[in-house]
Amino acid sequence: MTTLIEPATVQSTRDIAAEAEQIALFLDFDGTLVEIAPSPEDVQLDRRVAPALESLRSQLGGALALVSGRPIAFLDEMLAPHRFDIAGLHGAQIRMGGELRSQSEAPEHMRDAVRDLVRFANSHVGIIVEDKRISAALHWRLAPGLKDEALDLMRKAAAKLGPGVRLQEGKSVAELVPASASKGVAIAWLMATPGYAGRRPVFIGDDITDEDGFETVNAMGGLSVRIGADRESLATIRLASPTALRHILLEAAENGGLTTSSFAQD
Repeated sequence: MTTLIEPATVQSTRDIAAEAEQIALFLDFDGTLVEIAPSPEDVQLDRRVAPALESLRSQLGGALALVSGRPIAFLDEMLAPHRFDIAGLHGAQIRMGGELRSQSEAPEHMRDAVRDLVRFANSHVGIIVEDKRISAALHWRLAPGLKDEALDLMRKAAAKLGPGVRLQEGKSVAELVPASASKGVAIAWLMATPGYAGRRPVFIGDDITDEDGFETVNAMGGLSVRIGADRESLATIRLASPTALRHILLEAAENGGLTTSSFAQD
């Protein structure tokens, strides 16, 4: 299994980033660039967003990446024809500059776990299994009454798979992911690479799965932005909804000058 080691230059990056005005922008996808949908395949991306991100990437000197639980292939499809730097599957995949730089191997016996999840879904209406090969998610948004039973199944699956896998809980979902993968580690790794190093990181997300990313950018003197106000968070700024974020991104893409102050709320 591939493990991303925090590069030695991260400490110097922290020192520089606290003083730098130029930012590096990291964006979650579900619940951030798009509204949460009843099922994973139902999400819809505003057609203006991908071109806006392309414009912002140019303005930021290339320092823009998606950091998501989705696979890279799915995000490419949603954002086509544009291709961005992406940390997919909670950091288990990282592509930068068009090159796949890191990808964890599928945990041993993950196929067995997925078969158990599918059996559970087949016998419970509203349960959805999202098989991502390297990871696997169980959704109960359409069957909230099954939350406890679904979580119990996922906890048992994680225990059976062993220390190489951790259980990542989110909004009406739980996911089995490689233990070495996290959004925080992925952001730290990207921040130590040319094009990102020396900038002030800004990470925008909406869920429990984004908290370690918020913790990482806070430690770097960056800005953490959480979409929604439904729970406690390490994020230092709140935005009401993906719509509010979309307004900021579209305006900045058109008028230029995206900075940390762009996210300040009156």
